[in-house]
Parts: sequence; structure tokens; C-alpha cells
Amino acid sequence: MEKAINRQRVLLDHLRPSPSSHNFESALSASACLSGDSAAYQRTSAFGDDVVIVAAYRTPLCKSKRGGFKDTHADDLLAPKTNVDPREVGDIVVGSVLAPGSQRASECRMAAFYAGFPETVPIRTVNRQCSSGLQAVADVAASIKAGFYEIGIGAGLESMTINPMAWDGDVNPKVKDFQKAQDCLLPMGVTSENVAHRFGVTRQEQDQAAVDSHRKAAAATASGRFKDEIIPVPTKIVDPKTGDEKPIVISVDDGIRPNASLTELGKLKPVFKKDGTTTAGNSSQVSDGAGAVLLMKRSVAMHKGLPILGVFRTFAAVGVDPAIMGIGPAVAIPAAVKAAGLELEDIDLFEINEAFASQFVYCRKKLELDSHRINVNGGAMAIGHPLGATGARCVATLLHEMKRRGRDCRFGVVSMCIGTGMGAAAVFERGDGCDELCNGRKVESNNLLSKDSR
Repeated sequence: MEKAINRQRVLLDHLRPSPSSHNFESALSASACLSGDSAAYQRTSAFGDDVVIVAAYRTPLCKSKRGGFKDTHADDLLAPKTNVDPREVGDIVVGSVLAPGSQRASECRMAAFYAGFPETVPIRTVNRQCSSGLQAVADVAASIKAGFYEIGIGAGLESMTINPMAWDGDVNPKVKDFQKAQDCLLPMGVTSENVAHRFGVTRQEQDQAAVDSHRKAAAATASGRFKDEIIPVPTKIVDPKTGDEKPIVISVDDGIRPNASLTELGKLKPVFKKDGTTTAGNSSQVSDGAGAVLLMKRSVAMHKGLPILGVFRTFAAVGVDPAIMGIGPAVAIPAAVKAAGLELEDIDLFEINEAFASQFVYCRKKLELDSHRINVNGGAMAIGHPLGATGARCVATLLHEMKRRGRDCRFGVVSMCIGTGMGAAAVFERGDGCDELCNGRKVESNNLLSKDSR
């Protein structure tokens, strides 16, 4: 092993920048390989081209049409917060689903000006249904990795008050000849019923998952665990009877029910199928909200002296049967984890979007995940699911929780199912956990190690 360490030192001497370059002295050091949590995992934390997250924030999430943002313009929700000079941002990518594409693109450009970004900073939108916010983050990470720019913002925005779910225009009659295409038109709640029926997820399991989500979210709110990720939003509430406007500041999610119970949820009738199990209580909430994630090259963050909240490791998007679209995370998560050179057992925390309790329970059981590692602060059934913003919201929630847990939490995953039959997942590493492994599994064989270490 000593020979292997000495060889590392020689190699690192060649890699050290010249004295005139940025100082990476603290990032380059020889040590025994500690990536025992997966022999295939390659540590790149010592190098400046890692894509890192230095900030991740979100608005509170509010019930559409009834909540705190019912009278708020969508572009007022999206005001990307940055602790760098706005002129240095190479691009802003915003995930959004329901609004007409050209209108939402213009609203996002307007929001950037509201937030103080100069005209030189471009912006665009992206739509991959419920994973749009995560896709925006992944797109920015990929662009930074490709060298297109060094700093970017991945964000998400949805006002389901202003833009409800609806089909605009006629459906191509050709759809009748293609079953999979027909299934793309199924209401999401029907796909939830399909998952519950096909995989035997009971009504009680679904209601219990909803109760757990509300209780965890209520506990997180009461203890202040969301304060680091939530940016309060000054807005207004309009009295529907008088038209009077009242200025308010929204600072907490307003859909959480601390007293949710199995008895209460058991009284709710199925929504999508007469003898079904999917109800308004065990489905995600229809919500308004936004989130934003600031990414950059590690070398840039180190040069600026910015704290690193997390490291973007991998992203995967997969396709599944549209009729059971909710199984997406069960396919996407293993793909993303494998791409990172890890195994499921190496992941300390999961943020899996709770589109419906049926698919959430299925994915948890299919992947045999410890329930104490999933959505530890509640999920979409309690907090809400503003479609385009959910991915960015989950990234913010995950990374701040990983920071709180410190050395006992190194890797985290964000994942969600996607309408029309897809799934997406991304792997993140805690920002200050790259050089101090504390959750490694014992490696029984050293066949993959250098012969000098045997």
C-alpha cells in the first residue's frame, strides 16, 4: 500500500498547477483509496473540472387556486438568487411544463431582468414533464462539463393556478392504431390505478405513505429544517368578493396537514376509478412554486471562495410503459447510480417525487430501499408538486439535508416518474464529503486494487 501512495504523490506532483495558477494545494493530496463504498467509483474531487452546486433555493410551495400564490404572476415566483456577479452567468435554463412554450420563455426572460441579470445573460426553457426542473439542472451541468460556460443556473417554475393541466387542440386520429401512443393520453390518476392493480399496492399502504409524508413535512417545518432552502416571497392576496389587495409574505409551504391520519384519509373516495384506491389524499398536491440551483466548475468556486453545497455526479433519463408511468424511478435510479460507479446501498438519502402513493410505494419496495432514507422531510403528497419546479425543489431539499447530516451522509439521489412513460434520476455528492469517506462498506476482495497494495 505504501508503494501505491508514493506513486500517487509522484503523479500529483505532475498535476499541481504552476504557482501562478489557482491554488489547489488543499485539493491535491495522496492517500489510500477510500472509495470502499464501491470499487468502481472514481474520485474526481481533487480536480477543478467537477461540476458543483454552490446554492440551491426554492419558494414555498402553495396550493393552486386556493393558496398563497393564487394571485401571483408566474414570473414573480422565478427570481434566481445568486451570490456571484450576474454578468458571469453563462446561461439560465428553466424547467416548465404547462404554460405555452413561447409565453413561458418570455416570462422567464422577464423574470431574469426583475432579478437584476443583464441583457447579456441568455435564458431558455426545457420541458420533460415532471422532471423538467431536474432536467434543467442536468442540462446546465452538462454544458459546464462540456466547456460551454463555467457558471449556470438550472431552475424550475410552475403556476398550476394560471396554467391548469389541459390538452389544447385535437388529437391525431392515428393514435388509435398505436396502443402505446393511446396510453400517453391516459390521465395520470389512471396510470396510478394501473400501478396499484398490477403490482398489488393496497389502499392502506397508499394512505399510510401519505400520512407519513405529511407528518415528516410538518416536523421539518416546525423544526425549521426548510428555512435554509426557502426564499420568502413578497406578494399579494386578492379578496375574491371585494377585489381588495392585501400585501403578504409567503415563507412556508401551505399544503401540509400535520394532523393527517389514516382515519381521515380512509373517508376519501377514489377519484379515477369507482373501485380504485387513488384519492385526492394519497396523490401529490396541485401547486404553485419555483426553485433554482447555481452550478459552476469546482475551480471557479474555489477561486471565489464559495462553499460547495454538493457535487453533480450523474443523470439518467429512461423510458417505461406509459400505462404505468409511475414506475419510472425504479428504472432510472439504478441507471444513474450505476453510471456513478456506485450501488444502491451506497446512497444515503433519496428524494423520490411522490406523484402518487401507489407508484412511490411500488418504487420503494421494488428497489428494497430503507424507508428511513427516503423523503425524510416529506414529499409531494404533503409539500406539493408544481410540475416544472419539482426537480429543482428536490435538489434543494436533498442537498440542504445532506449538509445538515454531515459526515454520515455522502451520496444522495433525486428521482421522479414522468408522464407518457419515463423516469429520471440524478446522483449528488455532499460538497464537503469528497475526501473523508465515513460510510464505506468493507471490501472483501482486493482484486480491483493495484498490485502494490496487495
